[in-house]
Amino acid sequence: MALLGERAKSRTAPLTARPRRPHGKVPGLALATAGVAVAWGAHRLVPGVPMLTAAVVLGIVAAHLPGSARHFVRGPGKAGLTFAAKRLMRVGIVLLGLKLSLDDVLGLGWSSVVMVLGVVAVTFFGTWWLGRRMGLRGDQPLLIATGYSICGASAIGAVSEVSESDERDTATSVALVTLCGTLAIAVLPLLQGPLGLNDAEFGRWVGASVHDVGQVVATAQTAGSGALGDAVLVKLMRVALLAPLVAAFALSVRARSRSRSAERAGTATGGSRRPPLVPLFVVGFLAMVALRTTGLLPGGAIDAAHVAQELLLAAALFGLGSAVDLPSLTRTGGRVAALGLVAWGVIAGISYVGVVLTY
Repeated sequence: MALLGERAKSRTAPLTARPRRPHGKVPGLALATAGVAVAWGAHRLVPGVPMLTAAVVLGIVAAHLPGSARHFVRGPGKAGLTFAAKRLMRVGIVLLGLKLSLDDVLGLGWSSVVMVLGVVAVTFFGTWWLGRRMGLRGDQPLLIATGYSICGASAIGAVSEVSESDERDTATSVALVTLCGTLAIAVLPLLQGPLGLNDAEFGRWVGASVHDVGQVVATAQTAGSGALGDAVLVKLMRVALLAPLVAAFALSVRARSRSRSAERAGTATGGSRRPPLVPLFVVGFLAMVALRTTGLLPGGAIDAAHVAQELLLAAALFGLGSAVDLPSLTRTGGRVAALGLVAWGVIAGISYVGVVLTY
């Protein structure tokens, strides 16, 4: 009887002693949802605070609250927050394409298109080069350059996906770009008069120089609806450049992967997974642009997609903000801040000259 009891105990032991699986992504996604709700509430109370900016800030705060950091951000919630930062970011970027119509872009004229291309090229390559010269770690120069030149945190998330950047580099870059974009909301309207810009010129300047779409709206609306319309169109022209930029980096990563595989003489093939030629979410972004251009979508569907895109990107940016480690950020904070200020000055100056020459 004792032997039978021991056998029964041995059979049931694995079932009772089996460690409980964590709740997967649920705690992190729940925390991100709560963060989005608070960010939405903050935007409703203070319309000048973009919801996406508030989401990043709340993610950073959550990562440094002792209880939250231990039980959610660093513990069971990490999987869900990582899922939000990566997967939900992709879906949000796809829906971002519905904001852009080729007819709207061409309506601004080829001179504006050339101006935007010049601003993006100078800002991107100048910031990337300077960041490398300053010795910033990892992919920080690349990601900061992407965020300043294209569309802020959304662009950083997209490029970090294909370049397989370290999570800390991504989070630090998002924090810096968000900070400077938030400062632009307060600083740029004060410069409209001294720089002699009328409302339309001011709107185009904001669209060409401010990083995130929400920050562009918050900044340009101070000069009225006309300035806001021009600002959003110019900004979306920059957003359109996200697709070729991400595709170019995907090709670069693919080429490096092929080169590394070729150097491993005598090793088995298939050991390294090459990234797709064009990431699927970039294809989706371009498909949404094409769909919007056809004019087949009713206004209600576009509005609903806009709301979904804002919520998804807010959750993704909350997840990215939760990965910011302020103690490690302070160790390179001086150089990172210096690069951010210089890049901000470059894109603001180049955009101002471009707007004056082309409008």
